[in-house]
Amino acid sequence: MASELTKLGVQVEMIHVSTQGDVSSRPLGAIGGQGVFTKELQRALLDGAIDLAVHSLKDLPTERVPGLRLAAVPERESTRDVLISQAAGSFAALPPGARIGTGSIRRRAQLLHARPDLAILEIRGNVDTRLRKLDEGQYDAIVLAAAGLKRLGLAQRITQVLPRN
Repeated sequence: MASELTKLGVQVEMIHVSTQGDVSSRPLGAIGGQGVFTKELQRALLDGAIDLAVHSLKDLPTERVPGLRLAAVPERESTRDVLISQAAGSFAALPPGARIGTGSIRRRAQLLHARPDLAILEIRGNVDTRLRKLDEGQYDAIVLAAAGLKRLGLAQRITQVLPRN
């Protein structure tokens, strides 16, 4: 997007803002849950340090923040979850006790409902960090959003698109 704006003669400076959710490795519930990925962005916007922020809609607060507005929402990508594994070719083929990484309470519940024999473990970090942890053998599989992998050009890592429950 920045390169497209630059072509139009618009000066763009990208500023990385680390949030509490980005820098902490503790479980989300332990660091405050709501707003851990957005409070610093909101503060930077309100202080005028940045002009706009791009962030995942799922992490935005449901209540309006005075002085801020949701200005654009891109076309929706897939809402499906995917399994990424080198240990098995499908969710059903994972061996009993397989270590599955997810950062989502919803996914944890769905996975355990389908396969109570699995060990569902917390995983934190961006997509690259999570894939690295999988590749290092910390997990037998991880579950991520299909949309994120597609947008990052990593769809080839998908082992299985999980069925909707």
